[in-house]
Order: sequence, then C-alpha cells, then structure tokens
Amino acid sequence: MKGQEENREENLNKIITIPNLLSLFRLLLVPVLIWSYCVKKDYTGTGWILLLSGVTDIADGFIARRFHMISNLGKILDPIADKLTQVTMLFCLFTRFPHMMLLLILMIVKELYMAISGYIVIRKTGKVSGADWHGKIVTVLLYSMVIVHIIWADVTVKASDLMIMVCLIMMIVSFVLYFMKNRNALRKSKTEL
Repeated sequence: MKGQEENREENLNKIITIPNLLSLFRLLLVPVLIWSYCVKKDYTGTGWILLLSGVTDIADGFIARRFHMISNLGKILDPIADKLTQVTMLFCLFTRFPHMMLLLILMIVKELYMAISGYIVIRKTGKVSGADWHGKIVTVLLYSMVIVHIIWADVTVKASDLMIMVCLIMMIVSFVLYFMKNRNALRKSKTEL
C-alpha cells in the first residue's frame, strides 16, 4: 500500500510522459491550424488537423489514466492545449462568422479567471484539480460546433447562431460552477489554517 502511494506521488512529479508529449504535440498543431484555415483556406485540411488534435487529446487522457501516467504538469498542459486550440479555432471562425466573437470574448475571460483563480487555489491548497463534467461538456460542444462550421462551410446564419448560443449558455454555466468551486476551495483552505 505504501509502495503504491509512493509510485503515485512519483508519477505526479514526472515531466516527460507520453500524455505530456501528446499535449505538447497538440500545442504545436495550433499554428498549423491557423495557417491551414486563415492562410491556405483549406477547410477540409483544417478539419483533419483538428480531428488529429482531438484524437491525441482522447489518447492522452486514456493513456494517463490507464497506465497511471497522470502528472501535475499534465493537469496543467492538457487544458492549456485544449483551450489554446479552442480559442484559435474560434478566432479562425470569427474571420468568417462574426458572432463567434461572443464566444471568443467569454472564453478568454473565463480562461483568464480560471488561470488566476486556479493558481491561487494551487498556492493555498497545494492541490491541482482536473476538469469537471461541465468543462468537458463545453469542450465537446465547442469542438462539435467548430467541426460543423468547418465541414459545412456555408452554414446558415440561423444554424450558426443557434450553435453559438448553445455553447455560450453552457460556457456561462461552467464559468459559474468553476467560480463557486474555486471560491469554496479558498474558503475551506482559510478555515483549515
């Protein structure tokens, strides 16, 4: 039992792991996405690159859990790769679908809050937490909406706005739930002092 606990603690501090390398690969795909969508205007190619990014995201999570390769760096690197990919794609889509700006602004505000409050929570509690269910739903909705906008390049304004609104509502819900979670973690850390 003690050996398993030591192993788990050692894994948390590892830097070079397969999941972390997959997250780094996803970060390297970000400029390729911009080039493919905005410069080359190859929407099909962009879709394939985004699919590759999504597959490596799924693989990274599966490998981390299945083979006990969860690390503190991975808990930070994985969401950074996710959010940077999402912000990049929202920015790219904004060049053709102006209402994407609403999602882009909300996402940037939410992620800045999450980064700052997450850092404070880590400093106060010493714990790094992963994504919650609502954050995962936002990710699925965003990727689905982005893929639809890439594949269906001439999507109607009504369909586009409906997808944007669904993502916007779920992102607001997630923002509020994360706000409450971080606030509660900080309050709990103060009472434990």
